[in-house]
Formats: sequence, structure tokens, C-alpha cells
Amino acid sequence: MREYLLTLCITAAVTYLLTGPVRKFAIVAGAMPEIRARDVHREPTPRLGGIAMFFGLCAGLLVADHLTNLNQVFETSNEPRALLSGAALIWLIGVLDDKFEIDALIKLGGQMIAAGVMVVQGLTILWLPVPGVGSVALTQWQGTLLTVALVVITINAVNFVDGLDGLAAGMVCIAATAFFLYAYRIWYSYGIEAAAPATLFSAILMGMCLGFLPHNMHPARIFMGDSGSMLIGLVLAAGAISVTGQVDPDALNLYVGSEKEAVHQTVPVYIPLLLPLTIIAVPAADLILAIVRRTWRGQSPFAADRGHLHHRLLEIGHSHSRAVLIMYFWSALIAFGALAYSVNSASMWIVLGVVFLSAIGLLLLLLPRFTPRAPRWMERFVPPRYRRSGAVAALSPEASTPASTTDQSVPAGAENRTPVVSGVAGVNGATAIGPRSRLADRRKAGTR
Repeated sequence: MREYLLTLCITAAVTYLLTGPVRKFAIVAGAMPEIRARDVHREPTPRLGGIAMFFGLCAGLLVADHLTNLNQVFETSNEPRALLSGAALIWLIGVLDDKFEIDALIKLGGQMIAAGVMVVQGLTILWLPVPGVGSVALTQWQGTLLTVALVVITINAVNFVDGLDGLAAGMVCIAATAFFLYAYRIWYSYGIEAAAPATLFSAILMGMCLGFLPHNMHPARIFMGDSGSMLIGLVLAAGAISVTGQVDPDALNLYVGSEKEAVHQTVPVYIPLLLPLTIIAVPAADLILAIVRRTWRGQSPFAADRGHLHHRLLEIGHSHSRAVLIMYFWSALIAFGALAYSVNSASMWIVLGVVFLSAIGLLLLLLPRFTPRAPRWMERFVPPRYRRSGAVAALSPEASTPASTTDQSVPAGAENRTPVVSGVAGVNGATAIGPRSRLADRRKAGTR
């Protein structure tokens, strides 16, 4: 466990330290597209955050290769090299898309090629545990098609959910944490070495997301872009494929009996492995709804719109931060609920706990404008929005300002805030170094 934690920390540190220079490089390179109709942010924000995440991935694999216990993963398996090859290809396509916005079909073809590169190097699904049937061995073509489909679906599910600050990185980090706990349990508790690559992939993925999140939380100073969202989606899919395709259900020796009975009993264990979409069920549901919605309107499934789940949370009244936290809550509930169910599927307390937490989540969805208030003795230690109105008026120096003075200091037209267009003088410098303005025009009233 200590070596996995060391790999995670090194990956997070490299990603975190490189994100700042990458942000400045993205501004210089002009990777700051104009704000589109479906965007939520108001200022042009640099992309290419996936560059730092990719180098974090490389650093994590390099460190793991020089550790005593994790070095065996590289000696006995070609999966880390397969992951690095596919990740490099998908990252390069994402960088080009962040800069030049390439066609969606070209990206889809690149995703399939990246998945094919991993399949050629051995990272593929060999068999599947099917309830009532047993372990079904797949032919080469069946395994290849299933692997490519799983990679493409997972990549696009993560890419579709990347619409709010910190949303995609946080949700994938939650999924990677749940997946790491399960893969580590298989590797350490049952002594199955075939689960070691998936455990390593999950630890590195956690480090990539944790290192990038401080720069990407609202208000984000940099976006991961397609170079980052497609990369973390591929790494998550690679871990699921590694365990599903390489670990034999009979090797667990959990149950005595025929192979059919063993597979039937271990189905709860393999739910998050057969379909990683049960771990990232929220972005997967968003992906399915987006495809249905766009095709119903006669549009391309890859056409962008503002109908995603996080957009709907904003429309019903939730703030940016609260919408992200709600998505985090549902992702954690599904991911760790599936993890707990795989450990003890006979426990009724797990089911009752999931139902209770689901009710809390539904209640949060129905209260978009509810703002919790802190006790009076804590009002000086919490942000102003959580204080009572009287305390805010007493603590705020603006409260004593006459109404006439306040009215004169408001710029004309400030109530109609418009997004700053990329290329305006001063935008890049202010966004890169200094504090970021919320208004397009900060001049005082009466000046030119």
C-alpha cells in the first residue's frame, strides 16, 4: 500500500506543479477559444490542462517501475506499456482538438485507434463471467470489439460530463478511488497478481485528478480540455479492462461448487468490472440522454448543446459549486454502493443505506435555493453567504454607504454583464497573472 500511495503522491505533485507552466503556455499558444453559447464560464479560459496530466501519468509509471514490489508489474505484464501507448495517442489527438477543434468523427476514429493500440499490446478482454453460464472465452475479434467499444464509451462519457469547473476530474477521482479499493482487495487479499496493473492504473489516475483539481475548482484558472478528459477516460477504462479480461473468477476461490455457481455468486463482485459505467453511471446516463436528445431533434450525436445534467442543475436554480457537489454525491453513492455490495451482497444494511442516501440526494435536488445558515458564534468564520442577513449587514462595510453614493458608483450597464471575447487587450494578462474580473468593463462611471 505504501508504494501505491507514493506513486499517487508523485503523480499528483508532478501534475500540480506542471499545471501552472502549462497554463501560461496555453495562453501564449492561443489555446483560449471564445466563449460559446453552451459554456458556463464568462471569461476565456486556457485549455491544454491534459498536458500536465499526461506528464503526471508518465511520472507515475516511471516511479512505479523503480519500486521493488511494483516493478514486477512491468516485468510480468505488458499492460503498462500498452496503456502508455494508447494514452500518448489519445492525448495527442486531444491537444490538437484543444488548439484547432478538429472534427468529431476524426476524434472518434482516433479513440478507436488508441483502443486498438492497447489491444495489439495485450490489454484486452479475454473472457467474461456470465451468470448461469460460467466463464465465457472470447475470440480475438470478440475481445477486440468489446474492448474498443468499452474504451470509446468510457472516454465519451467522461468527455460529455466535462462541463463545469472541477466536475470531470472530481467524478473520475471518486470512481478511481472506489475502483482502487476493489482492485487492491483482489490483488492483496486473494493474492492474484493479474489485478496488480489495474490497481496501479487506479492509483495513478487518482493522482492525476487530485493534482489537477486545485487549478480547476470554481472559478477555474485552466480547463483540462479534450486532452485531459479523453486521457482520464482511457485510463479508467484500461483499469476495468485489465481486471475483467485477465482475472479468472475461479482464481478467487470464494465459493465451493461448479464453475457456474461460482460465477453466479460472484456477479456482485464483477458488476463494477464488467461495466465501468456502473462506477461512472452519472456521466454514462448523461451520455445516453444526450445521444437520444440530439438524434430526436435530428442533430448529430456529437453536436454540442446545453442539455446535460449539470446544465439542468444550473437552470433549476443551483449554484455552480452546489451543482458540482450534487454530481459528486451521486457519483460517490453509486461507486461506493457498488463497492460495498461487491464485498457483502447479503447485507440488508447496505441496501437500506443506499436507499436512505438516495432520498437525501433527491431532497437536495428539490431545494436549489436553500442556503444553510451557520450559528451566530460561527458567523465570523464562514463565508458571508452562510451568515444571517443581519450579521452580514453589520459586518459588511458597504452596509453604511448611502444609497445615493452606491448608485453613483455602479457602472452604466453593469447589470447586463457580457462575456469577455477572446483577444480583447488585457484579458490574457489579467487571466494569467492577476485577479480575474467578473465584468467586461471596469471603468468608473463618467470616464472614457
